[in-house]
Amino acid sequence: MPGRRRSTSNRSTKTTATKTTDTRARKAAPRRPAAKKPAPEMPTAAPGERVWVLAVPFRAPAPGAVWHPGLQAHVWVGRALPAELAPYDPPPYSLERFLEDELNETPRPLPVTPALVPREPQETGAEAVAAHAAAGGRVFLLGDDPGVGKTGTAILAVHEIAAQRPVRTVLVIADRPAAITIPHWARSIAGFGDGGLRWCVTTWDRLGKVAKQKFDVVVADEAHMVRHTTTQRWKHWKAVSGAARVKDTPYVLAATATPAHTPLELPYLAPEFAARHGESIKEWADLPTALDRHGFHVERGRYGWQWTEDADERRADLARLQSWLADAHPPATLHRPAPWGPVSVTGTPVLLTPAERAQYEAEWSEFRAEMQLARRGRQTARGRAALLRFRQKAGLIRVQATVDWIKAQVEAERQVAVSVEFVETAADPIREALLDAKIPVAGIYGRDRFDVEAERLRFQRGEAMVCVFTVTASISLHAEELLPNGSPASANPRVGLFHQPRFSGIQARQVTGRTHRDGKTSPWRVAFAADTVEEQVAKVMVERLAVSGSTAGADTASLQEIAELLDADWLPGAALTDA
Repeated sequence: MPGRRRSTSNRSTKTTATKTTDTRARKAAPRRPAAKKPAPEMPTAAPGERVWVLAVPFRAPAPGAVWHPGLQAHVWVGRALPAELAPYDPPPYSLERFLEDELNETPRPLPVTPALVPREPQETGAEAVAAHAAAGGRVFLLGDDPGVGKTGTAILAVHEIAAQRPVRTVLVIADRPAAITIPHWARSIAGFGDGGLRWCVTTWDRLGKVAKQKFDVVVADEAHMVRHTTTQRWKHWKAVSGAARVKDTPYVLAATATPAHTPLELPYLAPEFAARHGESIKEWADLPTALDRHGFHVERGRYGWQWTEDADERRADLARLQSWLADAHPPATLHRPAPWGPVSVTGTPVLLTPAERAQYEAEWSEFRAEMQLARRGRQTARGRAALLRFRQKAGLIRVQATVDWIKAQVEAERQVAVSVEFVETAADPIREALLDAKIPVAGIYGRDRFDVEAERLRFQRGEAMVCVFTVTASISLHAEELLPNGSPASANPRVGLFHQPRFSGIQARQVTGRTHRDGKTSPWRVAFAADTVEEQVAKVMVERLAVSGSTAGADTASLQEIAELLDADWLPGAALTDA
């Protein structure tokens, strides 16, 4: 019947409408936030016992110790550390020792360390930092040349800041390798005195392990390590430095002799720039945008923001940015050149044999062909791989010439520091050839290949006349350095050799500072194959090296020039600087 049909239709419509309403209601209902996992309880010790936080290498056996997820470390609780766990007992001021002392009523006693006497530049530098802190500054840039004494200046500055305000904990972030940088900072802190403060020394690679800790002062050694804001490292840096906060922030002392390639790579100074202009931290969260707003000559390029290539514009902008820090009252930066003068860097051409020349030309032709294919297809990864292979093979061809030059220096009773970028095609063959010639060699390269501090000390004591290394910073190889046991390093004059021309002026400047420091001069040479593209690259490197000492950053024109020589100007800048 029609009436019944309509009734059925209405019921169907109502049912459908009800279902639709219910579905929408269910969709509109707010989702419950996922329940947070409770934080793991911190380990505690019974009377007479102690919580030991251990530095256990990955996959190493640690019988009796328990992994604690909250600490991200192995823990053992007891009256004394068992013999089988003793190798994992962390050194003073390390991250594990810091965590351990935080969990116990009293810190463990420290070993006796030879006292260090501050030099006059370190004392005056500390006073400049302290004046900035007293005036309410946020971030100070300590940009002294390598060897002037930034480590001592930073430690003394922390002492003075602690006399002004409540300071209990201090974080020091050092560069790699940890086996060298952490002991270096630990000895320096103990030598100058820790001031009764709680110091934690870690590396940039382990920054995530302290991101949730609170520190009153943060010392960022080699601060240029956080020049890129798209990395996980930057995220952790923002947490420990309070870069995005207004209140409850630590005082930050950024120390580096080579701040950046361009001012765009100085985001860690943004809080100080904001304070300088009376603007909010939020307005400076994106440094390139803020610089653009203030009339700097920056522009968006293929790989993000970049500095314009007009030399006059660049010089004017660099001077202006420097003035923001240097002309503040009191100044927010300090840069002092080494009083013993700049390092001497000269080129050393290598004449290839006919067979070596033929091999070099073949490698160069193969590289050009591969790079052109990569360029046409915009295959960035392929282009970077081709560049890396060519540099490795070109360096391998010149190994024997480098070995012969080193032998001559050793015969003249000079100790030689050899900077290489690659292990299998440079460091290993150079070291093996020297060992075959009965010349002792210290090796500071390759992950876990050597006890790096033991190798460094072999060179410093004169037991090894040659040191082959890949690191760019945080090691001292200069003559007559005060060693950990209080004795001086050998007085033999040091000479340095770049086995491959460095593309980055920042890295090159850091490398020369390993031997040309603390009042000891050390000339450096750049080896290259004569009449090749290497010679042109080396010429650019030598001419532009001094520019990398600018407070605002290196002259990026040198990188552009090198990129054009290698037909790599279409690749991102990191293809050259991070190779």
